[in-house]
Amino acid sequence: MVDLKNKVVMVTGGGRGIGRAFCLGFSANGSRVVVADIDLMNASNTVNEIKRSGGHAIAMQVDVTNFDEVQNMATRILEIFGSVDVLVNNAALVGDLELKPWDQISPEEWDRVLRVNVTGMFYCARAVVPHMIKKGKGKIINIASDLFLKGGKGRLHYITSKAAVVGFTRALARELGDYNINVNAVAPGLTYTGYLKVPKEWFDVVREQRCLKRNEYPEDLVGTVLFLASEASDFITGQTIVVNGGDVLY
Repeated sequence: MVDLKNKVVMVTGGGRGIGRAFCLGFSANGSRVVVADIDLMNASNTVNEIKRSGGHAIAMQVDVTNFDEVQNMATRILEIFGSVDVLVNNAALVGDLELKPWDQISPEEWDRVLRVNVTGMFYCARAVVPHMIKKGKGKIINIASDLFLKGGKGRLHYITSKAAVVGFTRALARELGDYNINVNAVAPGLTYTGYLKVPKEWFDVVREQRCLKRNEYPEDLVGTVLFLASEASDFITGQTIVVNGGDVLY
């Protein structure tokens, strides 16, 4: 039922970690993948990996906080592929954030995290939704975090932004339902990507709290995202699916 052959899928933050896993998963299912990332080298590395496996992908450098850049990227994608069937709003600041008490977060850092993690999703949706409306369908998948349910110390800006993603998803689903566009969110748990700046002990603690007692990896999220991008989920919208091995039960 998960038929994504020849679908054009745009993944922001697709150059590494969870975004890279999404790109590889879509390619393995026959999609044409746009790997969008602020780091062109990371995006190109993902594209080369896809091409070595016989897939079709292109790399695009974009700052999702720049409205004009995002609009120009969408225009280029339509010129190349003629369509954007799926948008995966994955780009976010998390791995490079230092843990710090909430009152030590500078106004500049607070604004930067909210602009990338929330405003970037808004800009990307603004860029591709007009085409989806003309086509009469589309899928938007926003990546949240299970921290919107459990809270946590040291990342108030990040957790606030991911709670906003859930609200953004619900409200946008209401806005776009009349156009047959599905908007859903996926909320990962603590995921081992190799570049998160968190104490190693966090993984040990979370692993023991889960029903499934192992670390979570980017590949654990791919199946859910593929499902939400496919016709198998056509009657699901405005929802947040938590994928965390049974840490927080939602």
